Amino acid sequence: MNARPDIVCIGSVLWDIIGRSASAMRVGSDVPGRISRLPGGVALNIAMALARFGLRPALLSAVGRDAEGDDLVSACAALNLDTGYIYRSDDLPTDRYMAIEGANGLIAAIADAHSLESAGDKILRPLGDGRLGTADDPFAGTVALDGNLTQALLEQIATDPALARADLRVAPASPGKAERLLPFLTHPRAVLYVNLEEAGLLVQDRFDSAAQAAEALVTRGAARALVTDGGETAAEAVAGAPTLERKPPEVLVTRVTGAGDTFMAAHIAAELAGADRAGALARALTAAADYVSGDTPL
Repeated sequence: MNARPDIVCIGSVLWDIIGRSASAMRVGSDVPGRISRLPGGVALNIAMALARFGLRPALLSAVGRDAEGDDLVSACAALNLDTGYIYRSDDLPTDRYMAIEGANGLIAAIADAHSLESAGDKILRPLGDGRLGTADDPFAGTVALDGNLTQALLEQIATDPALARADLRVAPASPGKAERLLPFLTHPRAVLYVNLEEAGLLVQDRFDSAAQAAEALVTRGAARALVTDGGETAAEAVAGAPTLERKPPEVLVTRVTGAGDTFMAAHIAAELAGADRAGALARALTAAADYVSGDTPL
């Protein structure tokens, strides 16, 4: 692709290996189901959703020059994603994520994003070498950033002159990596997308509702925060404005991996299309509900 991307997605691009069963599961369960290998990773999930909403996303990540990496880049290109900025490593294998899902939700997951972490700031080169911007002429578009990056790299991104004009949309990769987003908690141009547990980890507290969590993030310095709580009411808080709350549509849950990424992508797409705060939140919740119900294609 030669056209300048509408949005840059920075973070994990990997293979999702997902086992799904229609049965409720617990530790030690051995049940029939289906196992699939699909393009995934937080940044890639967001990019795929953005492409479904008609945008042109570019990926900044690390992918190995192994057979799995070649397959992954080809799959991304077939989904109309710009893969030309991906750092391809001869020495690092392509990352993978493995999850088990039952009728009662996510049972367990392991994220192997060690190659992305090892690549470090090599993945950011297009933002400084003129392909997407430079320190003197920073990228001024929207950036979707995921927490699979190292703490050091996230801290670098938060103060990088090449991103001094960017609209930063930030999400953790998982609750276990939520605290990596602390450099963006007081960032003046960062929008945080977290779930209730992740919000609590960021501010070292516990909350009974998404609204409480979103307002606490803003009180701690966040310019803007969106907090989801599964099928319960979600909220958006902005410094100096009323907090918005909205309950997502009720649907039969058939999958959960990628739901938060779909929510974030739909919200970004809605705002880039001109939606107001309430409209963007509603569209994001509907898109996430469609996704978990299976109505949105993978």
